Amino acid sequence: MESTSSTGTVLVTCTERTATVTLNRPESMNAINPAMLNDFIYALKEVGENEDIDVVILKGNGKAFSSGGDIKMMLESDEENGFDSLMDGISELVTTLYFMPKLTISEIHGAVAGLGLSIALATDYLIADSQSKVAMNFIGIGLIPDGGGHFFLERRLGEVGAKELIWEGKVLTAHEAKEKGLIHEVVEGSLEQAVEKKVQIWLKSPVQAMIKTKKILSEKNRPLLIKMLEIEKAAQMKMRQTEDHKEGIRAFVEKRKPVFIGK
Repeated sequence: MESTSSTGTVLVTCTERTATVTLNRPESMNAINPAMLNDFIYALKEVGENEDIDVVILKGNGKAFSSGGDIKMMLESDEENGFDSLMDGISELVTTLYFMPKLTISEIHGAVAGLGLSIALATDYLIADSQSKVAMNFIGIGLIPDGGGHFFLERRLGEVGAKELIWEGKVLTAHEAKEKGLIHEVVEGSLEQAVEKKVQIWLKSPVQAMIKTKKILSEKNRPLLIKMLEIEKAAQMKMRQTEDHKEGIRAFVEKRKPVFIGK
């Protein structure tokens, strides 16, 4: 029995103990704006509380998983109170996903960048189409990773590797991302079939034991993730006031290379 619901910019489809949560702003490569952020949180909480669901799949509609935070949102949310609320929403989204008592998969195609990558890294397993592009590219607009980006990258790459990836802002191929340990599986053929195969393996396993292991490990990490999100929030607010960030946004809008001055 399949059921589908929509919160506007996020679609939820439930079938056979599995919920698929689909980001649905294809016209903007699923860039996350305040409306989508709120819809996303609501959808994840609804799925997380559904006792009939064991596996949750995240995916994006259209040409990309998610290109990250909406640049237009950054231009419009200059008020400190608005940005404060936005960062709190991002923290709520990431913690809801990371601590969710379900097995979670990110089904990645096209671009997964910035905040979109932080969100994908908060899931248990990442499967990507071989043509996908992966980037933690906040540095290009004079910002730092948020959404727990520092936490998730440091756990996978170590401190040295995390700094390298963040500072370079390099766009990785799916295979390069797998070699670094950011992605678990790269698919040359059908991405949907590969995800379904993984889901079926999980559904035929003692899922509750797997979820209990996840809970033990995630609870151990809870204080560090919460602290990291707090630090990212404070730092990001400072970065938004820098000349380099303003120049990065101008350059993005004007489609040119930014000229940073270190201020």
